[in-house]
Amino acid sequence: MPVFDFTNVPKDKAQAVCTYETFRSSEGCPTAEKPLLLLDNRGRAWKHHSWGMFTNPGKRTSFEFQEEDGMVSADILRMDARFVGLLRWLGENHINVRLSGENREDGYAVYKIREIAFGGGTKLSAEDGFLQFMIERLLASSAPEEETADDEDGEEVGDSMKLTSLQSITDFMNCAGQTLPDNIRLWARRNLAVARSHEVSPEERRHAQRALSIMMNVQWKSNYFESIDPGEARRILDEELYGMERVKQRIIETIIQINRTHTLPAYGLLLVGPAGTGKSQIAYAVARILKLPWTTLDMSSINDPEQLTGSSRIYANAKPGIIMDAFSMAGESNLVFIINELDKAAAGKGNGNPADVLLTLLDNLGFTDNYIECMIPTVGVYPIATANEKSQISAPLMSRFAVIDIPDYTSEEKKIIFSGFALPKVLRRMSMREEECKLTDEALETLIGRFAHTSGIRDLEQAAEHIAANALYQIEVDHVERVVFDAADVAALLE
Repeated sequence: MPVFDFTNVPKDKAQAVCTYETFRSSEGCPTAEKPLLLLDNRGRAWKHHSWGMFTNPGKRTSFEFQEEDGMVSADILRMDARFVGLLRWLGENHINVRLSGENREDGYAVYKIREIAFGGGTKLSAEDGFLQFMIERLLASSAPEEETADDEDGEEVGDSMKLTSLQSITDFMNCAGQTLPDNIRLWARRNLAVARSHEVSPEERRHAQRALSIMMNVQWKSNYFESIDPGEARRILDEELYGMERVKQRIIETIIQINRTHTLPAYGLLLVGPAGTGKSQIAYAVARILKLPWTTLDMSSINDPEQLTGSSRIYANAKPGIIMDAFSMAGESNLVFIINELDKAAAGKGNGNPADVLLTLLDNLGFTDNYIECMIPTVGVYPIATANEKSQISAPLMSRFAVIDIPDYTSEEKKIIFSGFALPKVLRRMSMREEECKLTDEALETLIGRFAHTSGIRDLEQAAEHIAANALYQIEVDHVERVVFDAADVAALLE
């Protein structure tokens, strides 16, 4: 909202009046046409790269340019609402920065801000690269609901930055606290108070600081998802999977739904079928299509709910659970959870049922980790589960998924998969030409017959590896130009 009212302002208070208006933006890559802020250039044009520092926008809304004739001030006219806190912090701490911008009719359009080291200004926070880290986090965030008052090389990458010290966490809260969900922002303030307090034990302070570091290093994104190209999605599916047209159709339907609503579907996918039929491969393909990080939960190895929910801070060796670790490793709240062997989820060992914990994750209402002690938003989580037997899955869990049955491959499909996918893939990895390793039609029939009673294609992939390795051995040791396997050769090789 504009705040240009200077009426009835005493002269000694005039500089305390904000002179800029804020605008809401979700632009992730600022340009001169879509800048971070506009500075007044009516008195003089500013250089493409300009040096200086912000004065505290809460007291005087300007930038002090370091020019040949000394310091020259220019008012801030407009500012991206996401950057109000950061610019205030830069001004309060007298941080020297370099602006990159372009003179336009409406002002000097600033699209890049970088820290510089001159004039004895305060160092940015407790760690190098804080400004670049902050700007990247702010650009990745959505515009706050409530407004509050390409030519460089070798720039620091914010993603390598981690908020670990109390000072850097405090600075982050001052600069970008408004980008956090309300409950996490309040939680962070409480934990900062505990981490600084001398009225609690050192152990409590250590746990509070560790929890803060974990939470602040996650980009808590909105539940808005960009459109996905269905053609590219289909190309990825065809590249990863042979056949399975019904499965591909269901996934493309999901993509089209996301494109229309810009949100994830209310239900995840449950892929049910025999071992080796490519269920996990489908899940990884979907994560690739959605362009989201992914993590796996192997339910066969989880027998205690605490492995998922973490342990209470009352214990000296307390730590977050696997689910919170997944958010931390991904660095963002939008991700694909691949839950392997969901039919093993009910196998608890006296301390509760891990399946009950999954229900809270799958409901997209929020998940609470016992160590973090804060409700984690899960609206950006897309679960994809795999199982061999859906009869072993409880009804409440089943109701959280759209179920897709994955059938086993027929003999004809296995022939095509072996000849067109499995063997060529192995040959490429071994740097062999296709003509160096061939099978006769009878050999292929023998190979497929050998695994007629096994489900999936893992045995075929292992057979391709064995056959290619034998061909390579003959080429290198016996100095033959190529190897053609007949039925007897294959039978002898796979005995």
